[in-house]
Amino acid sequence: MPWDDVITFLKARTGLLDGVVFSGGEPTIQAALGRAMREVRELGFAIGLHTGGPITSRFTDVLPLVDWVGFDVKAPFADYERITGVPGSGAAALTSLRALVASGVEFETRTTVHPDLLTSDDLERMSIELSAEGVTRWVAQSYRTEGARPGLRPTRITEEFVPASASARFAEYSFRPA
Repeated sequence: MPWDDVITFLKARTGLLDGVVFSGGEPTIQAALGRAMREVRELGFAIGLHTGGPITSRFTDVLPLVDWVGFDVKAPFADYERITGVPGSGAAALTSLRALVASGVEFETRTTVHPDLLTSDDLERMSIELSAEGVTRWVAQSYRTEGARPGLRPTRITEEFVPASASARFAEYSFRPA
């Protein structure tokens, strides 16, 4: 959909919608993200962002424009490449997370869990890392099999997969089934 059509749609929804969430794939790879957020903000909408923070410079540039962030944490930071296939992706995500925590913007971190990719021990390590970084809200969510990554078996986890010691490290913890 052309951007002008998005703006036309949002103008027609002024007073009906409270906010707009920039999401889908990874929004920070879009060079025009900041400009788009400013246009939407000028229409009076609150701004949300779903991201994993891989493009740290763009993430920190748009952070002052957002009201809320859903921050995806894919693995223990040293193990990111195992999940993303991108060298250095853990360091980028950690840098972005630190900027987010320091910003004061409201956020939640969430981790999508598939047992072929993350173990209970990985979740324990992640909880230690996230807690040490000042994260207070963490959501573990079961992998959805619809549109699944090729090669992964269709399976879902239950809340019991997440160690109780991991969930106890956060003021706000929740589990989202698929």
